[in-house]
Formats: sequence, C-alpha cells, structure tokens
Amino acid sequence: MTAAEADQANPKTVSGIDVKRVYSRAEAPALDEEPGRFPYTRGIYPEMYRKRLWTMREYSGFGTSRETNKRLKFMLSQGQTGLSLAFDLPTQLGLDSDNPRSMGEIGRVGVAVSIIDDVREIFRGIDLGKVSTSMTINSTAPMLFCMYAAVAEDSGVPKAEVRGTVQNDVLKEFIARNTYIFPPEPSLSLAIDLVEYSVRNYPKWHPISISGYHIREAGSTAVQELAYTFSDAIAYTNAALERGLALEQFAPHFSFFFASNNDFMEEVAKFRAARWIWAKIMKERYGAKDEESPKLKFHTQTAGETLTAQDPENNAVRVTIQALAAVLGGTQSLHTNSMDEALSLPSEDSAKLALRTQQVIANESGVTLTADPLGGSYYLEFLTEKLERLAFEEIERVEKMGGMLKAIGSGYVKKEILNSAYRKQMEIETKRRVIVGVNALQPTAPSKRKVQTLPERIQRERVRKIKLEKRGRDGSSEEKLEALKSAAQRRENMLPSISVAVRAGCTVGEISDALREIHGVYKARQAF
Repeated sequence: MTAAEADQANPKTVSGIDVKRVYSRAEAPALDEEPGRFPYTRGIYPEMYRKRLWTMREYSGFGTSRETNKRLKFMLSQGQTGLSLAFDLPTQLGLDSDNPRSMGEIGRVGVAVSIIDDVREIFRGIDLGKVSTSMTINSTAPMLFCMYAAVAEDSGVPKAEVRGTVQNDVLKEFIARNTYIFPPEPSLSLAIDLVEYSVRNYPKWHPISISGYHIREAGSTAVQELAYTFSDAIAYTNAALERGLALEQFAPHFSFFFASNNDFMEEVAKFRAARWIWAKIMKERYGAKDEESPKLKFHTQTAGETLTAQDPENNAVRVTIQALAAVLGGTQSLHTNSMDEALSLPSEDSAKLALRTQQVIANESGVTLTADPLGGSYYLEFLTEKLERLAFEEIERVEKMGGMLKAIGSGYVKKEILNSAYRKQMEIETKRRVIVGVNALQPTAPSKRKVQTLPERIQRERVRKIKLEKRGRDGSSEEKLEALKSAAQRRENMLPSISVAVRAGCTVGEISDALREIHGVYKARQAF
C-alpha cells in the first residue's frame, strides 16, 4: 500500500486528527448551552448575525499615504464596513523611509508611515468618528496608535468615540513573524503600556489583537494556533494584572485574530473551541465576574499561505470556503484575501471580488438566518471538543515551562511550529496532501493576470519628502526624544511621551532609535 493509499484508508484532518467514516451521538458531547451563554461555544450573542452582520474589512495599504487613501475610499464605496491598514516593512521595524535599510521595501507590502502627516493623508476625507479602523502593527504599535489618536482628535472625534483595534501582539513576532525590535521583556512592557493607556482613555478601542493568524501562517496546526494564541493571552493578562490593572478594566478590551484555513469542518470547530477555551481561562483561572470578560471577540482572515501563484483563479474558491467557515464559526470581523495575493499586492478588481465574496455569503447564502447553524452536527461537536482538549494540553505544557516568555526564550514554540510546517511540506511534496494546480491538475499555461506594481519613482519621492520634513523642524523634536528616553529609563508608561513626540514631528524611526538606546535590540536564537 502506498502512502497516499494509506492516507485514504486512515484519513486525518489538516491538523492530523483521525477521522472516522461516520459519527454518532456517542462521539459528540452534549450541546447544552444556547448562543450567548457561557462558555459561548455557540456564539457570544444570542441572535448572532440575525441582529448584526460581522464587520467586513479588506486589508489595504501600499505605496504612499495618497495611494492608500484612494484604496480605502474605493473599498468604502463598495460597501466595506471597517478599515484595515497594512504597513510596509520599514514601518513595522521602526525604520524611516529615508533610512538606507528601507530601500527596496518602501511601500511594498503596506503603506509607508514615518511622520504624523502620513497618517493625516491616509485618512483625509474619511470620518474617523464613523468608521472602525484596524491597524496591523506590532513593535511600533504605540507610535502608530498615538499618530492615529492625534489625527482623530484633530478632526474633532472625542476620545470616547474613537473605535478600532491595533494589533500590538509583539509576543507572536518572536514566534512567527520576526518583525520585533526590542527583547521580549521590554517589548511586552511596551505592549502593556498601550493597553493601560487605551483602557483609561479610549473606551471603544481594542488595544491588542492577540494573533493566532501568523502562528498558523508560519506552519502550525489548528491545535497549536489555539494553544499558543491563548498562551500569549495568558502572558498579556498576567502582565496587565502585575501592572495594577483590574481584570474587568482590560479583559473586555482584548480581541483576537485567527486564520481560516482549508479544512472546512475543522476550522468551524476551531472557532467554536476558541470561545470555549477563552471563557474557561477567564472564569476558572482568573475568576472573571463581568460577563464581557469571558466573551471571545475575534477577527478572521482567510489563509494567505494556502494561496497559490499557479492558477490564481483557484484562490477565489479557496477564499470562499475559508470565509464561509469563519462565518459559520461566528467571527465578529472578516478579511477575505484577494486571488492575486500570491503574486503581488491585490489589484482593485481582485480586492472588490474578495469583498463581494463576503457580501454574497452575508446576503444570499442563508447561513446568517440562525445562530450556530451547524451546531449539533456529530462530527462538528466531536472536533470542537477534541480541539479544545488538545489545545489545553499544549497550553499546560507551556505553563509548566514557566509561561510563554520562557517558552519563547527556549526556542520551544518556534521549533514545534517549524516541525509542523516541515511535515505539511513533506505531505505536499509526496502528494499525500493534494493542492489543486500545484501537485495535481496543474495548469497547462502560466497565468496572464496583470499584477499590481509599485513604480520606483514613488520610493525616491518618498525619501526626498521625509528628508525635507526632518530638515524643516525646529529643535523641539530633539528635546521630546530626550524626554522620551528619560521616561523609558524611569520605566514610566511610554504612551504620554510618545504622544507628545509625534506631535512635535518626531518620526517612527527616531522614537524607535531612542528606545533602542535604552532597551537594546533582540537577536533570535536558532530553533535548530
């Protein structure tokens, strides 16, 4: 018997869970609770989408602020209900556009932001009092949040009405994405600075989006995605409590971010298990009393790592399956990837089709008519309980190591994810896992899709602009940077100092450099 034949005889989910031919009531745990009741497996609201649809976001950002502003306005005109902003790699790493290390990456995977005027231009003509904005930024999250908050304030939006999310999940950078700057301990402290500042001043803002998405994109299984996301959440919760914040002050403001992959039933079960896990952590570990604290609020993005450059039209089908799984799993917010993202940043047409995918599901599929429409499926309930149990087992392993900071420092988490990624790649290369258009049913001719490109002149113009801005400042920016370094040495909350600095014209790179002087730069250890 070949390996492929053995796999057919003993099928498994994408994450390796054995699957029987058929399931009965005996394998499915009892479905006792209603949607909107603890532990919220069936959804955090009684009515779910009957009362309000999920927020529809499309991840946007490329080139300069002007190009990004045009894309955001276009997507809003097409019915997008929330903004989601991508930043280029230099911005993520705390480098200004005029830094020599930034060349070749300016505006390439997101919008370039160095100064507060960049943020003003991104949102020019957009009422920040009427939209919710999600910003995918981590190591430099405090700088970008302060810029956004200042722009909202200057446009007349009260602090109490500023709505949105900043990712600010720096721990997963050490696990999966690697756009960290400072070592883990000061990075965690800076993330909690933002949490503390936000919950005291911006009651409608989510100051952290604890992200399993990038853990999954790095090659993890669904079980690892759940386990390491909630291990990170435990670390943030402990740090916030140690800071002196009360659980009910910050826990309701925590949000989460998951991937939706190709194994449809496993993914629906994963989202249901995630609500169960967070509710139990909040109640049993921390004794949460506020009914909002145990409710898992999460954004979902379809799985970028499943998109293929071969036959990119197939990606539209993959995204539809993944988006439907997220909706049936009860997500509060959703981004659908564009079919051409394996080739380049999405074109306007493909971004519109991705948004239309959500809109068709919402308005034509009928799945929003009832809460938890798949609840009670024997197979789904089996998978939900299995994922919950396996994830808790892995969470306990991390806890026995001393928590997520210790597990990151030892290299354990990254090694586990890399092992899973290797196993998956071997399955693809040996055709034990079929990827249509890649290792089976390959296209006979290369794709002729036109891809979005970024003209080189935009980078040159961008560098000139930032240099001119820096030369045109008065001396107050240097004073503000010195004050910021003093605050960091005294271990004060950094957000007030950063807020003053960005208003004085200090750049993302300059603020990052000032903090590098105090905290140093992290050098990762090898996982193998």
